[in-house]
Amino acid sequence: MPELPGGFLWGVSTSAYQIEGATTEDGRGTSIWDTFSATPGRIVDGTTGAVATDSYHRFPEDIALMRELGVGAYRFSVAWPRVQPDGIGPANAAGLDYYERLVDELLDAGIAPVATLFHWDLPQTLQDRGGWLDRETAHRFGEYAALVSRRLGDRVRMWITLNEPFVHMSLGYALGTHAPGEQLLFEAFPVAHHQLLGHGLAVAALRDHSGSPVAIANNYSPARPVPGSAADLAAAAAYDALHNRVFTDPLLGLGYPEGAADLSVVRDGDLDVIATPIDALGVNYYNPTGVRGPEDGSPLPFEMVPLDDYPTTAFGWPVAPDGLRELLVTLHGRYGRQLPPIYITESGCAYDDVVSADGTCEDPDRIAYLDGHLAALRDAQADGVDVRGYFVWSLLDNWEWAEGFTKRFGLVHVDFESLTRTPKSSFAWLRERIRDHR
Repeated sequence: MPELPGGFLWGVSTSAYQIEGATTEDGRGTSIWDTFSATPGRIVDGTTGAVATDSYHRFPEDIALMRELGVGAYRFSVAWPRVQPDGIGPANAAGLDYYERLVDELLDAGIAPVATLFHWDLPQTLQDRGGWLDRETAHRFGEYAALVSRRLGDRVRMWITLNEPFVHMSLGYALGTHAPGEQLLFEAFPVAHHQLLGHGLAVAALRDHSGSPVAIANNYSPARPVPGSAADLAAAAAYDALHNRVFTDPLLGLGYPEGAADLSVVRDGDLDVIATPIDALGVNYYNPTGVRGPEDGSPLPFEMVPLDDYPTTAFGWPVAPDGLRELLVTLHGRYGRQLPPIYITESGCAYDDVVSADGTCEDPDRIAYLDGHLAALRDAQADGVDVRGYFVWSLLDNWEWAEGFTKRFGLVHVDFESLTRTPKSSFAWLRERIRDHR
């Protein structure tokens, strides 16, 4: 176990649509994922998140698991349509009551609530008006942030405005493999800008009602040129600008990278709002991306290719702990003093975990994954990067977006029929590591 500094924060992460279920209860409105998953052919196994892991009703059981694990924080997301069924207007009292119960029980268990305001479940009514392509959605998001923080601002210990705006833009609006299923390619840039504008407006709203730190959680992926020709290097730089810099440079007051976006959507004052200072940066890391120069006539300035030198997860993603160290050191070198403290807000892996006849669930590959990534994190700290916490994705096996129930990321196995929770061997391993650290 690498030596980690005192005060280092251990946590686990989840998201509302992937675990809550109860999609028609207590006044919750329809989200884009309800609509998307109900469309035949969209989800690998044809399922929806209507029940998921039923954490809406079982959250005390899940908090008990976290307490047994020994984590100091729980990163969950607030379902926007549960708080504002149509994404506009007054709050749904029953929705806020649910999150208040969740937050209070976490505090009673000695676990810090870390609330993400948007983890991809946009109210369908807002999508019908244009979704994140529409500038007004950014303003609605700021109002929603005010509603949530007015109720919970005295108890949530850290706020995260958006989760992975790059992934939501690219898979939801550019490629269409996630909700809402648009296929706009590079015409999806307004989605990036309006999400970042909404982030800035939300930061201001949160600060009006809470004294807790505010962050954003970005997905990052080091771009690896394959095999390394001049064209491949140029392609990797283009991919890095789109995936990593478009969603970080403007947050830190540097504007958008030159040539990386159509800036016609940017209005006077927008960049100042986006650059409202944040207290921390959430880093979600899963793998590096192999990139080479595109074929003639390609609409993209890069082509993504497999990285063959690594083992892979059940998702087919390369297991590359060195990529986490590379990423953190790159952020540190690129932004210097402008870079706020970092928390690893997601890090995890999917494997085909099975509960044995004796009731145990062994997942040695996940243990090796966590061990390697924690060592990479410690190496980055030794290189001067200020990393203050590590949140495992995920506490539970869950409904994994377009993959449905076919991919298991949890420290805890969930039988998706009975909803029985079974801690895996990685759960016990991490519990001991946390105890050793303390």
